Amino acid sequence: MPRPIGWISTTSRQGIDNLAPYSQWQNLNFDPPMVMFAANHRRGARRKDSVVNAEETGWFVWNMATYDLREAVSISGMDTPPDEDEFVSAGLTKAASIDAKAPRVAESPAQFECRYLSTHRLSGGNQDTWVDIVYGEVVRIHVQDDVISPEGKLMVPKIKPLARMGYYDYTAIESTFEMRIPGAPSSLASGMEGRTS
Repeated sequence: MPRPIGWISTTSRQGIDNLAPYSQWQNLNFDPPMVMFAANHRRGARRKDSVVNAEETGWFVWNMATYDLREAVSISGMDTPPDEDEFVSAGLTKAASIDAKAPRVAESPAQFECRYLSTHRLSGGNQDTWVDIVYGEVVRIHVQDDVISPEGKLMVPKIKPLARMGYYDYTAIESTFEMRIPGAPSSLASGMEGRTS
């Protein structure tokens, strides 16, 4: 812990928009940029709308969940019927995507338009505990200008991204520090991803 939240928007084949938070979310690669989110089945072994929509339309959008948007994130996490639009129930504004067949959360400071790649299903103790892992390639990134520093980095303490701890506990990132591996290049993308010499 903490686990970053993937606030995923999709649109069904019927044209109904969906928005849901996933605390099992992660980036996977930088070139090309790829991401994943994991969605546990609902009661009755029903698959999540986000998964079905991404598979059927070929697209999903990740929206950055922030402390200021925490109430909307919580509302969008309710178990609702597939014909209910969580953008409406959470009181959010839709921003048109350029490539993706799903809207972005206009209030969110950053969004990734993702082309669906594949789903990997892991079985649990019973069908209610199965999980669908959805993979996507990031084809377009949107970031509000006022959260980018003069050096071109995201101002994370200003954004205050949400992350889940466990139980019903969450945290917001309010401070950061830089720690470079000795001898690492000065690239902003370099980090501890199993780096070897």
